[in-house]
Amino acid sequence: MLKEGGLILAGVLALAAGSTDWRWRRIPNWLTVPGFVAGIAANSIAYGWPGLKLSLGGAALGLLLLFPFVFIRALGAGDWKLVGAIGGCLGSHEILTVLAGAVLVAGVMAMALVIYKKRFRETVRNIGRLLLAFLSLHPGTPSISLDNPETLKVPFGVAVAIAVILVVSGRLALNITL
Repeated sequence: MLKEGGLILAGVLALAAGSTDWRWRRIPNWLTVPGFVAGIAANSIAYGWPGLKLSLGGAALGLLLLFPFVFIRALGAGDWKLVGAIGGCLGSHEILTVLAGAVLVAGVMAMALVIYKKRFRETVRNIGRLLLAFLSLHPGTPSISLDNPETLKVPFGVAVAIAVILVVSGRLALNITL
């Protein structure tokens, strides 16, 4: 349903957020909030009520799926808000594709970092602790959360940016509208 405008908006937002996450390990509100509003406005103007529903559905789906990871401190709030903004730009259909791609990219980045830092055993133990926190529905222990400066961290915003760029460039190159 979305035309090139929503795709390009998502791509620009992803590039800006990915570069700030890479450089400063933060995705600021001044980027995500206007991106969210612009995505919803663009789709609402282009498609009226159905565009508004598609955008709000995409934002809500992205935010809902990632909230448990923010709650246990395995994912930052900036990454979470970025996915909501991207969902607002792309809609409910494409946010799942972007999230699947982002998880794959983040997994490759994480494996490379674990191998480079030679911390495989510690990483497996921490994944077990995160899974336990996730399944028991309470925040993870401070030793394995984002708050611990000693834990290895992958900039998820960069992974999201790569996934968005791949999806957007594929759609634009093939002239496929959502």
